[in-house]
Parts: sequence; structure tokens; C-alpha cells
Amino acid sequence: MRGVFTIAMLTISNIFMTLAWYGHLKFKEMEWSKNLGLFAIILISWGIAFAEYLFQVPANKFGFKENGGPFSLLQLKVIQEALSISVFLIFSVVFFKSERLAWNHLVGFALIILAVYFIFKKW
Repeated sequence: MRGVFTIAMLTISNIFMTLAWYGHLKFKEMEWSKNLGLFAIILISWGIAFAEYLFQVPANKFGFKENGGPFSLLQLKVIQEALSISVFLIFSVVFFKSERLAWNHLVGFALIILAVYFIFKKW
């Protein structure tokens, strides 16, 4: 159960992270933000990133083996990276409709999934 909770929290965290890092690139299309300067955009992104940390820190705390969770530190990081690229992939296709996935993107994504497999494989 801790594993599912950890992955769910990391997924939510990555949604906020992607919005904080890349969402502002669409602000120019929104009426309320057309006159915002860089500093205002940074503050808005920090606010969104704060929400990210509200999910990411507990996810790592509960998911870490030394705290009773099922994952090693390396496994937590690989899960986070795989989720990050997955969320970004969906975000870029849905939110930035001009982005298109090519075969090399899909191959790269498959290699990331393969990395997850090898990190979790018991030898």
C-alpha cells in the first residue's frame, strides 16, 4: 500500500512540477498574464512548485525503505524520473498542441522504461 501511495504522490508532484517549470510558457496566451514581468512569472512558478513539494517530500519519506517503505533511494529517484518524463510527455502533447511525438521520442521513452526495469531487477 505504501508503494501505491508513494507513486500516486510522486505523480501528483510531477504534475505540479511540470506546470511550474513549463506552464508559464503558455501564459502569453492568457489575458490576465500578458503584462507580467519575469519576476512575477518566477513568483507564480515558485507558488506552484511549493505545491509540488507538498506531495514530493511526503512521497519520498513514506516510500523510503529506511522509513518503512518499499523503495531504495535509487528506486525512488528512478520512479520520479520515469514519472517526470511520462507527465511531461502527456503535458507537451495535450497542453502544447504544436508538439508532436516522433519515433525517436518513443524509442527514448522505451529506454527509460527499460532503465526502470533494470533498476528494480534483482540480480
